[in-house]
Amino acid sequence: MPESAWKLLFYTLSWSYGIYLLFFTDYPFFYDPPSVFYDWKKGMDVPTDIAIAYLLQCSFYGHSIYATAYMDTWRKDSVVMLLHHVVTLTLIAFSYAFRYHNVGILVLFLHDVNDVQLEFTKLNVYFKHRGGVYHRLNDIISNIGCLTFSVSWFWFRLYWFPLKVLYATCYSSLQSVPNIPFYFFFNALLLVLTLMNIYWFLYIVLFVAKVLMGQMQEVNDVREYDV
Repeated sequence: MPESAWKLLFYTLSWSYGIYLLFFTDYPFFYDPPSVFYDWKKGMDVPTDIAIAYLLQCSFYGHSIYATAYMDTWRKDSVVMLLHHVVTLTLIAFSYAFRYHNVGILVLFLHDVNDVQLEFTKLNVYFKHRGGVYHRLNDIISNIGCLTFSVSWFWFRLYWFPLKVLYATCYSSLQSVPNIPFYFFFNALLLVLTLMNIYWFLYIVLFVAKVLMGQMQEVNDVREYDV
């Protein structure tokens, strides 16, 4: 429970800040993904508001590598989670160094929303049986959260992410900046991230299948060893 509460707090703050950057400033990256590479040049200045987001995310994922290995509950996907944190931290650090920060903000926005829903739903799963008493409200919220999490995972990570981010980095980048540095390096990492998103979506499909076949009567985290 403390693990989920901490992650819910961080991801809520980080995703809210992402909403601010993409929808309440002049950055057009969400509605015009190719614009992340407009006027790109080596050594360009990083806007302060984007630099703050990068500082927060880089510090969080640096901590998460240690936390996943030594602090958090070990799960069936913990090895993949460690790989995810390493890939994410590498993308954050190198995209900042090589001034691909615009696309980085878009990547973080499209991923953080699912973590908000996941940790909020898990908290309600933990809270529905407390003090030896069953709490129906938390059970209902966890069921609704599971449904919205499943849909949004597909929509944000498997639909919008390729449509907006991969399209911009694989195709539009070469149109705006021919011979753009480290093209294959960054796109390879983004493709690895996509494969991990597909891997975790299989857990979601497995969960839904168990519910539909009557093998699971209530919402639980199918990655947990004791479930």
